[in-house]
Amino acid sequence: MFNRLAMALLATAMMAAPSVYAEMKIVVLDPARAILGSDEGKVLLANLENELKADQDELRSSAEAFQALQAKLQKDGEVMSDSDKRKAVKELESMQVDIQFGQQKLQKEAQDRQQEILQSLAPQYQKVLNDLIQVDQIDLILQPNALQYANAKHDITKRVTEKLNEQSK
Repeated sequence: MFNRLAMALLATAMMAAPSVYAEMKIVVLDPARAILGSDEGKVLLANLENELKADQDELRSSAEAFQALQAKLQKDGEVMSDSDKRKAVKELESMQVDIQFGQQKLQKEAQDRQQEILQSLAPQYQKVLNDLIQVDQIDLILQPNALQYANAKHDITKRVTEKLNEQSK
């Protein structure tokens, strides 16, 4: 008796569930892309790139020096003395460690600064998002990286970016 009642309730719930989902407004939103794609976000990102350009150039020149020394070692290695070879190999190892450290440091700096940009623009983003939620009566917002597939018509990232641009004018 109890099993039949439970089965009937389960069947009723399953039949009602699609109608509940059909009424929900579900959208997809990439907050970082919306914020960084806004006019103000692009300006701040360009400033960041300009600030980090000197470090990038220095890292690039270090990598070129590393490649030049490596090429010299390959080319002249057979005629070099053992002590010169060891010295060149040690220098290459040291340069490689320095380059890797520099790359990691630069990458972390860029990520930290990008996070600062996102946080500084978060209040405007949140206001725009709250307005859209109210106007469009959105029930659920999903991030694209949490989905296997979503139709592009459900993605409101571009709308949020446009509203951010309107708000900053």
